[in-house]
This record gives sequence, C-alpha cells and structure tokens, in this order.
Amino acid sequence: MSQSKSKKRKRVRDTNFAHYRHPRWWPTWLTIGLIWLLARLPLRVQWGVGRLIGELAYRTLASRRHICRVNIDLCFPELSDRDREALVRRTFHSNGIGIMEISLAWFRNPETLRHLTQVHGLEYVDEALKKGKGILLLGGHYSTLDLGGSLVSLFIDADVMQRDHNNPLMNAVMTRSREQRYGVALNSKDLRGLFKRLRANRIVWYAADQDYGRKGIVFAPFFGVPAASITATARIAERSDCVVIPFSHFRRDNGIGYDIYFHPPLEAFPSGDDEADAARVNAAIESEVRKHPDQYLWMHRRFKTRPSRDDPGFYARKRP
Repeated sequence: MSQSKSKKRKRVRDTNFAHYRHPRWWPTWLTIGLIWLLARLPLRVQWGVGRLIGELAYRTLASRRHICRVNIDLCFPELSDRDREALVRRTFHSNGIGIMEISLAWFRNPETLRHLTQVHGLEYVDEALKKGKGILLLGGHYSTLDLGGSLVSLFIDADVMQRDHNNPLMNAVMTRSREQRYGVALNSKDLRGLFKRLRANRIVWYAADQDYGRKGIVFAPFFGVPAASITATARIAERSDCVVIPFSHFRRDNGIGYDIYFHPPLEAFPSGDDEADAARVNAAIESEVRKHPDQYLWMHRRFKTRPSRDDPGFYARKRP
C-alpha cells in the first residue's frame, strides 16, 4: 500500500477536531453547523421539513425513485399499481424525515425524547445478558437508523458497527456522537473488534440486509425474491457463541413518538445450513419491515446480484 493511501485510511478514523482547522474543511464545518441548528427545531417541525425534503427528492431523483419503485413492485405484488406508487412516495417522505433526524441523533441528548419513546421486549435482552455470551442485535436499514440507535442507548448499553463516512471530518463527528451514546463505534470491517466485544458479554448493533455482491453469500428469499444474503451473521454467531436478537425501531404513524422492538433470540442459530440460516435472518427483518414498509431503505438495490450471472437485472431503466 502506498504511503498516501495509508495516510488517507488513518485519517478517516481521526476524531480529533483540532486536526480539521485547515480552510479545506470549512465547507464541511458549515454543513455540520447547519445540522447542529436543525437539531434545535421542534420535532414536529423537523418531521414537516423532512417530508418536504422527501417530496423534493421524489420529484427530482429519478434514478432513486426508479430503484425504490422496482423494489416495491417486487416485494408487494399484492398491492395495486396506485398503492405501490403511494408507498414509493411515502418511502421518500420517511427517508426525508430520517435525514432530519440525523441532527437529533448527533446533537441532541436522547433523554429529551425519552417521554416519546416506548420500548418493547427489553426482557429478552436482560435474559440473554445473564448467559454471559454477548448479544448480536440483528437490525435493519430503517429510515430511523441514526436516531433509533441513539434512542436504544436510553435502555441498553451497546456498541455499534458502522460504515465509516468517506469525509474524514464528517466521520469524526458521526463517530464521536455515536460513541457518546454507545460504548464503541466499530468499523464495519473490524471483525476482530466485534468478536472481542461479544466475548466481553457486550451488545453489538449489526445489520445484514444489503446486497454486498457475490462474496460470502447465499441466495435466500426476502419478500419472496431470491436475495444475495451474507453468511457472516451465522459465522459470527458460531465463532462467538453469542445470542442473536432481532430488533427494530420505528417512527409512529399515529402521533409523534418512537417505538423500539426487541424480539426473542433466534433459537438453534446457526443451524449449519447457510441457506436456512440466511432465510431466517431475512424473515426476521422482513417481519419488521412489514410493520412500517415506508420506513425501510428501499432506495438501495437490494436485488442487484442475481442467482445466475446470466439472469437479467431488475434495475435497468427502459428507454422511452
């Protein structure tokens, strides 16, 4: 590896703000300042602004709208064309609110939202911790991703795995804010750190619901569609002997507030059958997505990798 690449990799995880005084970082600081100001807005105002952002994105981001529409057409064939398009639009609104909620997650004490947050199934976490094996929280990419994690920290002491931001300063702010809520923010590729935390009887937030290509995968159904599904979840559980607990976090549809759900641990997991284990993971996530389907990240090309390289892709846009 060249020296320049080595320095760049180290800089990504540099969380010392004093190292970002150079004028080249000023535009990023202005963006961070705006995010900080947004955190001061009342929650209802944030939700309203978020819907406007989502509506603007729905109208202007044709490629993302197409990906979202393809995913929803594949996963909800039982809905009418009109209802599926309405779900696409609501998905953009929900993810617009999620963008606004990043400011809350990074710059507001979650205690200010405790009275608006209800947790369900916390007893499953308490019982699992008594076994002393560590807990892998099986989450998903919901639009409440950042804020949900911040609110979870009100009820449990956990660590998180994250994909580091490409902008080193933005990553420093994100990492420091998360480590104020969680114990440790692990890089998503830091498996050694993950095993170390699990063996110390820690709780670690983990998501396995995206398409990462053909390496280390099997194909398992997700909403009835064969989806490239990583086997890492089963490998982690096998090597660490941890407990795997599905969980989710959603914005309420019928009023201002949030709900966090912990579910019974996956029994006899892993089973030794990679496809069966991946199917169980996908089914657990699918069950949660169906509660609030608009609050899922349908803009991601979840079905990009097909079972056969000769299979036509789903996301090619038809020319008029």
